[in-house]
Amino acid sequence: MTLARKITVLLLGYEVIPKTVSTRNRGSRFVMAEPICAYLIETARGFVLFDTGVNVDNIRDPVRCEDYFMSRGWLAPPIVLPEHDFLTQLASIGVSPSDINDVVLSHVHCDHTGNLKHFRHARIWIQRLEHEFAFSDHGSPAVFNDDFDFPDMRWQIVDGDWELMPGIEGIFTRGHMPGHQSLVVTLPKEGVKVLTADAGDLWENFEEEIIPGESCDDEAALVSIRRLKAIARERSAEMILLHDPVRVQTLRLAPEFYS
Repeated sequence: MTLARKITVLLLGYEVIPKTVSTRNRGSRFVMAEPICAYLIETARGFVLFDTGVNVDNIRDPVRCEDYFMSRGWLAPPIVLPEHDFLTQLASIGVSPSDINDVVLSHVHCDHTGNLKHFRHARIWIQRLEHEFAFSDHGSPAVFNDDFDFPDMRWQIVDGDWELMPGIEGIFTRGHMPGHQSLVVTLPKEGVKVLTADAGDLWENFEEEIIPGESCDDEAALVSIRRLKAIARERSAEMILLHDPVRVQTLRLAPEFYS
């Protein structure tokens, strides 16, 4: 039995990156505008949010934009139009941050942690390896510790595969980051959905088994891609990619949903 009821995909903007960030040694001439997404899962126990998008305050303030993005070597800051705003997206479906008591983080890159500031009341589920990396001297230009380094954050540390509740499974998918995780959600009507996060940004990562350009462990990255493909195959599941700019156009975006 599953306690998940529906998944709503939130489109929270775009990031402008070299294609090689997503596909190792492939596409060096190309620049991608890749969507930034998060997923709101309605369950019998309340709302669960998978990832939180980027902090727009770091984009809209010119000084912060220079400090957080341009001085760190980004090609351009992320693009977040008014209709992409996180709070606006939630409001469009009648939900506020206070309604959400569980947030699952795939990993701590800034396009996933930017709205954690709204969830200091919630349980934040993260892999131990990712939590350790986040609070290490990592030096990553894509990890903004002030997105999540609050003394009252309610971290819920997990190791490996785990279950949040019947119908919502965390899958340890190390590779892109040390403690990267994906979600497998079973819906009552439309079956199993595999929320890949950044185990593979683009469909070609899975179709051709191309590892991400950014990887802490190449062998694990390939294992994770193959494992998610196997889960999808064995459970007749749909894979929902977070960053693919073509496939996002075919998704049901908020206020539409999967049930």
